[in-house]
Amino acid sequence: MEEIGVVKKVDGVTARVVIKKSSACDHCVKDECDMESMDFEVEAINAANARVGQTVKVVMKAQTYIKGALLLYMLPVFALFVGAIFGKFYLSDAFKGVGPEAAAAIGGVLLMILSFIIIKIVSSRMEKKTEYRSVIEEIIR
Repeated sequence: MEEIGVVKKVDGVTARVVIKKSSACDHCVKDECDMESMDFEVEAINAANARVGQTVKVVMKAQTYIKGALLLYMLPVFALFVGAIFGKFYLSDAFKGVGPEAAAAIGGVLLMILSFIIIKIVSSRMEKKTEYRSVIEEIIR
């Protein structure tokens, strides 16, 4: 995924880049988007040694984007279903006063909360690795 942005701040080997809406938003219907005038900032590795005010091309590997999306969106849903099944069959037997539906709901919510904690830990580790970060590949102007 490639984006064009302007360097806002340089801090050592990284830079904060303000990116205008572009290729990531091409698939959206223009009239339905509520982020029409919004820009967003990313922190990228400054491989091109860009300076503040320069227009740059920022690249993020597609596999990184897909891994992040799967982790963020699929893991909680999977955890909810597994927790509900576990809760229905095991928690309802362990706690006699709780019905199977309530146990399924409790198990699903508990495992989903656990998945959010796991996501937080894994994403903080991923942020430290350079292969999971955006890179300023070239200076355009």
